[in-house]
Amino acid sequence: MHPHLFPTITLSLMIVIHCPTSLRADNEKYLTCEAPFNCGNFLNLNYPFWASDRPNYCGHPSFQLNCSSDVPQINITTMNYRVLEINNSSRTLKVARMDYLNTICPAAFVNTTIDNNLFSYITSSDTNLTLYYNAVRLNAIGACNYWVNVPILQSEVPTNATYDAVLTAIDSGFMLEWDADNFQCDTCLEAGGLCGSDPTTGTFACHCTSGTFASGCSTVSTRSSLKLNVGLVIGIAAAVLGIIVVCIIICCLRREQLSKALIFWRTARKNDENVKAFILNYGSLAPKYYSYSEIKKMTNSFINKLGRTTRKNDENIKAFILNYGSLAPKHYSYSEIKKMTNSFINKLGQGGYSSVYKGKLPNGKLVAVKVLSESKGNGEDFINEVASISRTSHVNIVTLLGFSCEKNKRALIYEFMPNGSLDKFIYHRDSSATNCHLEWKTLYKIAVDIARGLEYLHRGCSTRILHFDIKPQNILLDEDFNPKISDFGLAKLCQRKDSIVSMLGMRGTVGYIAPEVFRRNFGGVSHKSNVYSFGMLVLEMVGGRKNFDNGVSNSGEKYFPDWIYKDLELGMGGRTYGVMTVEEQETTRKMILVSSWCIQINPSDQPSMNKVVEMLEGTLHSLQIPPKPFLCSRKGSLVDSSTTT
Repeated sequence: MHPHLFPTITLSLMIVIHCPTSLRADNEKYLTCEAPFNCGNFLNLNYPFWASDRPNYCGHPSFQLNCSSDVPQINITTMNYRVLEINNSSRTLKVARMDYLNTICPAAFVNTTIDNNLFSYITSSDTNLTLYYNAVRLNAIGACNYWVNVPILQSEVPTNATYDAVLTAIDSGFMLEWDADNFQCDTCLEAGGLCGSDPTTGTFACHCTSGTFASGCSTVSTRSSLKLNVGLVIGIAAAVLGIIVVCIIICCLRREQLSKALIFWRTARKNDENVKAFILNYGSLAPKYYSYSEIKKMTNSFINKLGRTTRKNDENIKAFILNYGSLAPKHYSYSEIKKMTNSFINKLGQGGYSSVYKGKLPNGKLVAVKVLSESKGNGEDFINEVASISRTSHVNIVTLLGFSCEKNKRALIYEFMPNGSLDKFIYHRDSSATNCHLEWKTLYKIAVDIARGLEYLHRGCSTRILHFDIKPQNILLDEDFNPKISDFGLAKLCQRKDSIVSMLGMRGTVGYIAPEVFRRNFGGVSHKSNVYSFGMLVLEMVGGRKNFDNGVSNSGEKYFPDWIYKDLELGMGGRTYGVMTVEEQETTRKMILVSSWCIQINPSDQPSMNKVVEMLEGTLHSLQIPPKPFLCSRKGSLVDSSTTT
């Protein structure tokens, strides 16, 4: 070290040591409300919700939660509801009436009412269930003394009026959208404040670092201005010290080490640019890009410090996910991932670019941890999967619980599905697999539920999600054999109004890829591409064999849909094993008819997924035999049946 540098470094260190290293907010309300809170099974809650152990000025007066049990409760117009889901991004919650918990005979018959100034029903998902009580007969005319309207989800409308069916429909709850001074809250958040309320008047208040205001954080106290000046002095001193340290490092590093450092910096910068370009490729769905100077301005030169940032690509990916995902899945460190999987000792499966391990969260909940290969791209598939699945909340879509992104080690944490994937229950080439047969009733229910999940991806989200990799390996089964769609690494987001999407290259798995995906002269790529994949999947469920097997010579093999269609013309079921009842034969024929419509070569001839659900749940007699799907029999060698991006 140069002898003349020592006094300068010593002086700079004294300045930094004797000056405060960070600024603290004046407003205690801001500091109190800055930390989120937990309530029952809901983690990281904030405005408009509050509870007994959180001050009321951190939330809206009408959004107090009772957290005494695992399922929180909320009171709306003097009626208690169980809170089943909370989505802060869309400002929606799913609730169910407490007085109908485990019974359809409450103590009092009261219609459901909500405060229309705060809540509104979501007409696309909610409907009313009317219950009639104390039926009497007056002059041969039937009547009822009481009737009660109870909102339920349209998807849960019971097909029959049994006690259990009605109770299940009510317990599933219904959706509400809230307006807790949303516009004022958005203005407050944009100004760097935290939404809350005035504890005296109950009106909206914006808690800022410099004080509490009616809206925004434009007013800055004298004390805060003084702190800004002190912060400026500290920043200058830190900058001087930083320059000195950099000079010392440059003098001490050998030329080879310096060259390696420059290469690393350039690589990191290139990765930053790749991530930014990927985000912007989302088009109208992409969040707005800001320059670094704009970021400094909107954060008031980082007065409200949330954590250190680095130039690493992993940090950019992590920040993108936490801000882009609607449910903001929890981030875990890689050491936590190793701990929850017991150092990756129990492998559940492996794909081309990932391995899945069984794990356990600190609360004892079993999970499936998907660890991506370090050589797999620069994080695009990782971002794609989280950005897609974080927008979903459906019983037939697998739930993302968390993620890890640390030093190119990326992992996704999903709910654990005890029965694994669907493929092991429908392929029976080996005699050892015959014990995996599922009843036709179960197979039919699985097909219907998958169709409902796809219908939700196409119509139920604010943004349409195209999966592009529907196959048995990506359909997971829970302990009751309820299916859930998984693996959104190839998914594509688009506006619901868009009928055709642009796409470079081919994506999907051979045997399930719609013709228009790999050959544009068949038509434009759209949500109908998922319909085709679904049709092939159902045909495999019926036929009990893969529609394409690259381990078998194709030279003399008959095209799989031709084989199934021949059974359809002869009035036969798909599988040849076992004795089938008349009901099972009708179910099988219905599945073949619907799937044959789905794999029509022209996308305009294929039904939409909501029509598919309607056809599957309808009667066999209402279905017509579709034209025979025309594709040349596959002869010669085909590409490997692996996932293609």
